[in-house]
Amino acid sequence: MGKGFYVSKPVAAVCVVLAIGAAATIIALSLVYAKEKSNNEGISATTGPNTTSSPATTPSMPKEPWQHYRLPDSLVPISYNVTLWPRLKPNADQLYIFTGNSTVVFRCKRETDLIIIHSNRLNLTTFGKHHAELRGLDGAAVPGLRKTWLEVPTQYLVVQLESPLLAGSMYELYTQFVGELADDLGGFYRSEYMEDGEKKVVATTQMQPTDARKAFPCFDEPAMKAVFHITLIHPHGMEALSNAMNYDPVNITMDGDNMVQTSFRPTEIMSTYLLAFVVCDFGFIDTVCVQIRIWARRKAIEEGQGNYAMEKTGPILAFFEGYYNISYPLDKSDQIALPDFSAGAMENWGLITYRETALLYNPDVSSNGDKEWVATVISHELAHMWFGNLVTTRWWNDLWLNEGFATYVSYLGAHYAESDWNLPDLMVLNDIIDVMAVDALTSSHPLSSKEEDIMTPEDISQLFDSITYSKGAAVLRMLSDFITEDVFSKGLHTYLEEFKYKNTVYTDLWRHLQMAVNKSSIELPHNVEDIMNPWILQMGFPLVTINSQTGQISQKHFLLDSKLAVDMHSEFNYEWIVPVTWIKTGGPEQQYWLVASTNTDMVLGTDDWLVANINMTGYYRVNYDSENWKRLLANSLFTFQEIPVINRVQIIDDAFNLARAKIVNITLALETTKFLAKEVEYMPWKTAISNLNYFFLMFDRSEVYGPMQAYLNKQVTPLFNYFKNITENWTKIPDKHTDQYNQVNAISLSCSTGVEGCQDLTRRWFREWMETPANNLISPNLRSTVYCNAIAAGGVKEWDFAWKMYKNATIASEADKLMSALSCTRQPWLLNRYLQYCLDPEKIRKQDAASTILIIANNPIGQPLAWDFIRANWDHLFNYYGGGAFSFGGLISGVTERFSTEFEHKQLLQFKEDHAEQLGSGVSALEQALETTQANMKWVATNKNEVLDWFNGEASV
Repeated sequence: MGKGFYVSKPVAAVCVVLAIGAAATIIALSLVYAKEKSNNEGISATTGPNTTSSPATTPSMPKEPWQHYRLPDSLVPISYNVTLWPRLKPNADQLYIFTGNSTVVFRCKRETDLIIIHSNRLNLTTFGKHHAELRGLDGAAVPGLRKTWLEVPTQYLVVQLESPLLAGSMYELYTQFVGELADDLGGFYRSEYMEDGEKKVVATTQMQPTDARKAFPCFDEPAMKAVFHITLIHPHGMEALSNAMNYDPVNITMDGDNMVQTSFRPTEIMSTYLLAFVVCDFGFIDTVCVQIRIWARRKAIEEGQGNYAMEKTGPILAFFEGYYNISYPLDKSDQIALPDFSAGAMENWGLITYRETALLYNPDVSSNGDKEWVATVISHELAHMWFGNLVTTRWWNDLWLNEGFATYVSYLGAHYAESDWNLPDLMVLNDIIDVMAVDALTSSHPLSSKEEDIMTPEDISQLFDSITYSKGAAVLRMLSDFITEDVFSKGLHTYLEEFKYKNTVYTDLWRHLQMAVNKSSIELPHNVEDIMNPWILQMGFPLVTINSQTGQISQKHFLLDSKLAVDMHSEFNYEWIVPVTWIKTGGPEQQYWLVASTNTDMVLGTDDWLVANINMTGYYRVNYDSENWKRLLANSLFTFQEIPVINRVQIIDDAFNLARAKIVNITLALETTKFLAKEVEYMPWKTAISNLNYFFLMFDRSEVYGPMQAYLNKQVTPLFNYFKNITENWTKIPDKHTDQYNQVNAISLSCSTGVEGCQDLTRRWFREWMETPANNLISPNLRSTVYCNAIAAGGVKEWDFAWKMYKNATIASEADKLMSALSCTRQPWLLNRYLQYCLDPEKIRKQDAASTILIIANNPIGQPLAWDFIRANWDHLFNYYGGGAFSFGGLISGVTERFSTEFEHKQLLQFKEDHAEQLGSGVSALEQALETTQANMKWVATNKNEVLDWFNGEASV
């Protein structure tokens, strides 16, 4: 069909039946598919005998066009007509399959005798018939098909023609195919759940980044935008959803069965990775105007678990309409919670898919953290409706711009919906501090890569990391701060207006932000591009050192182990243009631009203390002269809160990281924790606990552990008593959002360090629940820490009870809390049994396998068990979960974070050697783990005795 062509519903029904007229043939293909799925090699002959896939060559030296991982620029898609029929019951071979056909209309941009289009794990063999048919449009002559084949390594369907297509002419390619509706969480896949004792199956999608090609042959690159006409065939009583609104469904007969055909209006011009379609037996709630619908399991909808998402989606959409100054581009917004989903959520245009924990909320069971997660994830995905979907980056090397931006503004949108939570401040804890630890490694990477360096699906998958999301957010937050949020949003508006329905590179955004700056009164030392490019084209960030006595200010690339860089013969002589803000005792905020490695003209004066990087809006760390450090650590500062709370966070985090890098003494960092006995704010406590967690990781198997526990017991006891008092002996919930978080810190740290009365409290609550399982009176905010502490103190009886509650949980957030708490047991055999459950999707869902292994590894008893488990089962994990749908990078990083010995380093090297070809998305994470282990070894050797002496001294005071 031509661009924009649509026929009436009755005619459409006939067309679809005719188009799938070879249904018997296609169904027969499922038998072939069952035999061939292991090697994914469809075979076809269009001229002469059978032709198999061409031999693979190394990606670095492709010899033929189909051996390149990037599509040639000769063809440009205009529109697709895709019909899919997912089978929601297994066939005789116990396979779930889908069948379908696709017609793509494309324009020949440059003369070529090749049609190269993505196709992965689709069987296109049709028993002697052409599996691809080419048609000319508007009178264009159609060359004959010479041969066709599937080029498996690069995931292409290749159609070689007898003569070239003509530049400027329009054609359409028709294909029929069959694929497996697998449970691999990628492409067109299935999700299963139990409801009222019946197993139900959902057919759903996850296309990003490179899995649309698993659903139908397509030009699967973000710049290859097109219009999509989707049709789904499904049983009666099932709902069919896609990016656009549907036309009225029609009844059809398929292989003697009465089915429903649902066709959808054409989409806007969009990228393939934003496509979505779902067939399910879900319920929904909705609104009018821009139609907002929240979809989930019927029980979840009936229980009101979608109400909070419904309540907040409208305000967040309204916020972004104002922020971008552009109306929402579509006429509906469907949001659907899926039982099985690999990511947290996916911004499919008009049909956003979520994990249940990211969309559903039950106030009787869910915590305030669950509620915040729902609000911020919804905000993140809705931000993409404009930034990412309406305007899309040209290639995956600029993924940081898409995801970093959405991460940053997600806090703004959620703050608009929940204004008393102070969410923009929490971004410092949730994103910035954590990513700075990763970005301080020599194995980090720049935000933006060269296009030619990101080629394979594995290359692309590795970009979905904390650098892309969290550092991207941090540098955009810094930019927005120094040009002001108002100027920033005005630049976004003109950027989106110019490039809507098109693709961009990051310099396009810099240009529009510069235009907005030029129309304002903002004065910058250089233009936006010159200021920002060093932040995105260089890895890492600067350490800004200020001498409060002389006024000298300097910068240097901050590395946790600068000696390692020398050993690696790597040069990191980076410089940045740094917006330095500071305050002095009782003074106003001031700003200074550091544009060289060292400047001496910063006018500071000799007043009391100085704090730089106000509210941590700059993406850098700060060190001071020794006199200023002494003033900052004076006893009264934190008590009277003269320093902003985020800078109290910063002082703690900078000090600990400077100590890890051997720039300041370790005791200076530990001194920053002495004020915790007087601190009741959540953010400084959370930062201190996070940094001290490194000490637990390094020393929980050594003699340092006892004195450290004794010191922390002394520091946290006042906080435990503070919350006991304000909650009237644990009978009330604190009013303040962050106080609810800090109450959890108080109980968790108190129980783990032996504060009197804490463990008795958690055991009593858990025991009361065990006695009356149907009546759980534990506060939702406290359940995670209560469950964990009670299971740690208990045995098999408590573990088995929690496992039963986990399996019976109908609310995903409650299941997550129990899944995590089950890892807290101190019984090795229970932890080993739990690890084995991760290999059985009937016990642990595929989407949760990696996180379950990680939480077991977080237990000092479970860490060596998890490492042994991963090594013993790596082949299975890699082959079963695939290189993209499973978080191999996070798995490697998490399980090895305790490593601090030469023996463990050698184990990692051996693992790298044994699995060099089976690391998937974990390649860079393994390098980071090796580097981190070396840094840990050096740190422990250097600091152990001094740390032991300090804790001994402070614990006895």
